[in-house]
Amino acid sequence: MTDRRIRVLIAKPGMDGHDRGAKVVARALRDAGMEVIYTGLRQTAEMIVNAAVQEDVDAIGLSVLSGAHMHYFRDVMALLREKDATDIIVFGGGIIPDQDLPKLKELGVGRVFTPGANTEDAATYLKGAVGERWRAQGEE
Repeated sequence: MTDRRIRVLIAKPGMDGHDRGAKVVARALRDAGMEVIYTGLRQTAEMIVNAAVQEDVDAIGLSVLSGAHMHYFRDVMALLREKDATDIIVFGGGIIPDQDLPKLKELGVGRVFTPGANTEDAATYLKGAVGERWRAQGEE
């Protein structure tokens, strides 16, 4: 890859007030050499997508513990399509039942990290996925 740093937006959608996991992931990605923007708590899908487009990020990571993951991922993916920003990779983590993982993949979510996942796995995934996207777009 080039010297360009991967830019990632980490967001906590909805009313869920627990952000320790999101902060741990944000720090791990930063420690892995990525530029990380953390939006804070109680973000709407619109706020998340607007920030991602304005910040020109390569990826959006959603942390959802409230059970509303299908709603938020669906809304974020739809808004990215509306804004012609489908090149932004979407991944997530939190309390997400295994039976919903195929549905999220169908929506276009790249990867979901459930409890117990290693933060290094998230960094490795992003390096690979963003690297592929950059190569496909001739940006490498």
